[in-house]
Amino acid sequence: MKEISAAEVEQRLEKGEQLRLIDVRETSEVAEGHIPGAINIPLGLLEFRIHELDKKTPYIIVCRSGGRSGKATEYLTSFGYDAVNMIGGMLEWQGKIKV
Repeated sequence: MKEISAAEVEQRLEKGEQLRLIDVRETSEVAEGHIPGAINIPLGLLEFRIHELDKKTPYIIVCRSGGRSGKATEYLTSFGYDAVNMIGGMLEWQGKIKV
């Protein structure tokens, strides 16, 4: 499984890169704060919303600590999607947060 650190994601965003972030936490968790621009698809709904994603687009998968995003990354990768797990999740995130 491909992985990326929260610090690297933050650096890339600060440089102006247009990253596609998918936050797989529950809606109530995301409402408490999320990375600006992240799309919320709770892990339990991923299989029902996978059709919304493009296999040609690279995605960075985010959760609270990296566990759920790891599962989501493995799931998406098994279907041919380009997915990378943000290790440490929002617990490691030091960048801007949108509430």
